[in-house]
Amino acid sequence: ANSHTTAGPSHVYPTHAMAQRAALTRRHNAPKETREASADAADAEDRDEEGEDSDAKFARLTLMEEVLLLGIKDREGYTSFWNDCISSGLRGCMLIELGLRNRVELEKNGMRKRSLSTRKLLVKEAKGDRPTGDVLLDEAFKHVMTTDTPECVQDWIELLSGETWNPLKLKFHMRNVRERLAKGLVEKGVLTTEKQNFLLFDMTTHPVTDPAAKERIVKKVQDSVLSKWQNDPNRLDKRVLALLYMAHASDVLENAFAPLSDDDYELAMKRVRELLDVDPDVEASKPGANEVLWAVVSAFLK
Repeated sequence: ANSHTTAGPSHVYPTHAMAQRAALTRRHNAPKETREASADAADAEDRDEEGEDSDAKFARLTLMEEVLLLGIKDREGYTSFWNDCISSGLRGCMLIELGLRNRVELEKNGMRKRSLSTRKLLVKEAKGDRPTGDVLLDEAFKHVMTTDTPECVQDWIELLSGETWNPLKLKFHMRNVRERLAKGLVEKGVLTTEKQNFLLFDMTTHPVTDPAAKERIVKKVQDSVLSKWQNDPNRLDKRVLALLYMAHASDVLENAFAPLSDDDYELAMKRVRELLDVDPDVEASKPGANEVLWAVVSAFLK
């Protein structure tokens, strides 16, 4: 009954000595997870993630699902009650996912170069309204497609999260996103559904039933800042790069680093800080960069 009183990490990386000691304690107390995913599965995943993305490729997990999985406690089956970042983070994931699938783009710069934060998000005309194969993505895409006045990425994150004072724009609020994502993961066999009885209420929870699926995500995040680290963000696989930034924005990145040794943890956090120090406008102008991804990153780094 008291399991919901345990606070999750309030910051993704420690900012002072006490937080560092607490993080070290959490890591030492974390159950030792088996961190070897089969080489074949990893190779297949790597092959899947090369090249431009298309909708057909994603019978696996979307960026939103991966971020939610990192945030869900394996046995308890819910995200930390203290995490108030994951809601907007998941909306940012949707926009990046649409960008990676070539469904949306930023308006062209024109003669004067403008910052990512001021450029509007537009639908790629060639894609039309063909379904993406994911209900939440289709809903977000429909909102972007049917709006009367184009909005910038920051505004879309707020609108999809329901953070607006304009009653005419409340129609863009996407509700129950976490629960809907969890149900999708139940259908994919990664989570299951249980009822938990707390002192004052019953709650539907979704414990992890396929630990290997979550372990693949954890290992992918760990490897990206350790054994597969690239000094240039744009040399990282775009989906992995997006996962790092959005796990940070959603305050769940610490969960992926909890099983690491102290030395690996320090190195991983140092490299995350390097990613947080880049200028998204500069990165977005480099060859092969995805502007929508960097516009979302820019919105969360502000």
